[in-house]
Amino acid sequence: MATGLERIGELLRAHPERRLDTLMHLVNRESLEQAHKDQPTGKAAGVDNMTKTAYGENLRENLDNLIQRMKTFSYRPQPVRRTYIPKEGGGSRLRPLGIPAYEDKLVQGVMAEILKAIYEPKFYSFSFGYREGKGCHKALQYLGGELVKRVNWVVDADIRGFFDNVSHEWMMSFLEHDIADKNFLRYIRRFMKAGMMEQGKFLETDKGVAQGGLVSPVMANVYLHYALDMWFDKVVTKKCAGYASMVRYADDAVFCFQRKEDAEAFYTALKERLAKFGLEVAEEKTKIIPFGRYAANAETFDFLGFTIISGKTRRGYFVVKYHTSKKKLKAKRQAVKFWLRQNMHLPVPLLIKRLNLKLGGHYNYYGVSQNSKKLVDFYQYVKWQLLRTLRWRSQRDKTNWKRFDRILHFNPLLPPRLRVNLYEAIV
Repeated sequence: MATGLERIGELLRAHPERRLDTLMHLVNRESLEQAHKDQPTGKAAGVDNMTKTAYGENLRENLDNLIQRMKTFSYRPQPVRRTYIPKEGGGSRLRPLGIPAYEDKLVQGVMAEILKAIYEPKFYSFSFGYREGKGCHKALQYLGGELVKRVNWVVDADIRGFFDNVSHEWMMSFLEHDIADKNFLRYIRRFMKAGMMEQGKFLETDKGVAQGGLVSPVMANVYLHYALDMWFDKVVTKKCAGYASMVRYADDAVFCFQRKEDAEAFYTALKERLAKFGLEVAEEKTKIIPFGRYAANAETFDFLGFTIISGKTRRGYFVVKYHTSKKKLKAKRQAVKFWLRQNMHLPVPLLIKRLNLKLGGHYNYYGVSQNSKKLVDFYQYVKWQLLRTLRWRSQRDKTNWKRFDRILHFNPLLPPRLRVNLYEAIV
């Protein structure tokens, strides 16, 4: 598998516009077995109720059967099991999640690696979502680097229900531009048309890609690469009278402009461009705001859970600041409060140990430059909620601050700490 992917990279480096016509041979016993090993244990099962452990009991026979069915084209992906998870910061709103059957996870995992090998060299440097070595912090760094340039206006854009509205016809057209292997494309189409099961009912899928599928993230990037990224680079920047740039993480995008008229013209064109590919701008969430070194009355905007703020250092130099957004902070507080209620009867040392894991995860993501105050605020909130939780354990509980401090002396809460320097150069 690794050798095959390296060969794809070599071919594309030598012939960037070449269409690849022999890919399905990479979906073989070796690659499927590796995909099985890579699957995490204990994940939710799809409509087949198959788990990694159960499938692995007869792994060789199962893979032989799967490969034979793929060769004869009798293999058909099963419908994904649709479930819903709470949308962070969204109150009662839920996010749809599609869980594929276990065999489909294996095939999708291999096909996703093939697509990555094909498209990684093609993707732009300002595209960060679902790409190895290009996480959220890298996207924030890149955005900060753009905002300190000749930027005075920002278009904070939101695509409405992107994953649910991807056009299957356009998706296949984009893939056919780079892939000539009809059998590979046939299975991609089958995955998109597999449908879904929700509350025992089968629902057809004539558009969209399921969030939760292993191949969906790279397909989403391919779709936006052609529908948005390439258009911005090849057309928009050429028409702008001043400087223009963008940064995208999955379907979240921010566009930076030097001139207001360029930003306004782009916003009008963006709505038309997205409509062409079956998408639309969520106008209630999209705005054009002044922002930058020379912007008058600079406003703030949110990106990847942070509020981006135009500020100055102590010496008066312009600086981009990153604070945990109010929406995300509220959601995090509600989540930790609910978790403490659910786990209040655990032994105190175990309760605090598990709570520290959650604090560590919070610090790892939100512990960025200029965000120390928000970290301390969250820490103090968690500390107060922990005290309240201990008092709720019994009507006769007499935990006061003195006793609480003694508990924390032997079982300390993880203190807030900055983990990421967003002002370092992007490597």
